[in-house]
Amino acid sequence: MIKKFAHVTVIVAAVFGLSMFALAQAAPAAKTPAAAAPPNAPSSAAQPVTKFTGTKIGTLAVEQAIAASNEGQRDLEALSKKFEPKQSELKGMNDEIDSLQKQLNTQQDKLNDESRDKLVKQIEAKKKSFDRAAEDAKEDFQNQAGEIENRILQKMVPIIQKYVTDNGYGLLLDTDQAMTWPRGAVILAGPSMDITQQVVDAYNAQSGVAAPPAGSTTPKPAKPAGTKTPASTPPKQ
Repeated sequence: MIKKFAHVTVIVAAVFGLSMFALAQAAPAAKTPAAAAPPNAPSSAAQPVTKFTGTKIGTLAVEQAIAASNEGQRDLEALSKKFEPKQSELKGMNDEIDSLQKQLNTQQDKLNDESRDKLVKQIEAKKKSFDRAAEDAKEDFQNQAGEIENRILQKMVPIIQKYVTDNGYGLLLDTDQAMTWPRGAVILAGPSMDITQQVVDAYNAQSGVAAPPAGSTTPKPAKPAGTKTPASTPPKQ
């Protein structure tokens, strides 16, 4: 998902008050300086420390749970639709560059130096404009998707905490964030340990947001469509 989720485990640990909870050990992101945490991230100092006395070990794909929730699907789909005009604009810019590039490739032997240089400079200028527009759109999309996901996460954390407490878990690993062995703590994680769907179901029940229409798919936040980099201009012969 979004780069905002480099700090998901930081937020979870802060809200849970898990200085002793092994979730903080599972993800390198937990070592991120506090200054890098997302805006309005809850302060661990303001949260009571919850004692987890269970012995069960579980895994949770936090990003997946957020995106799979009814609220996540609804809001991320709305965001995708919001960016459709920008996607179309970027596609038009990219198509124009491709057209000019093909013109250069097919006619460069027939063009004099002045005409060829003019066409090359035109392509390069349009590519720069495209790259700037695509990067701006990508950053804007990621920021807005991150705001949606962080908002949902804030409300999902207490549900995760309750599920962990009620069901006797003493260790919960975020499999979306923790690097796998040998560079991370997770070596293997069987499906029987995963509580992602249970958390999604509990969150949906509490949020009251209706399920999306049948046949719809869970949106996957990414850079807006149409942001491929155009082919490079061939060097002057």
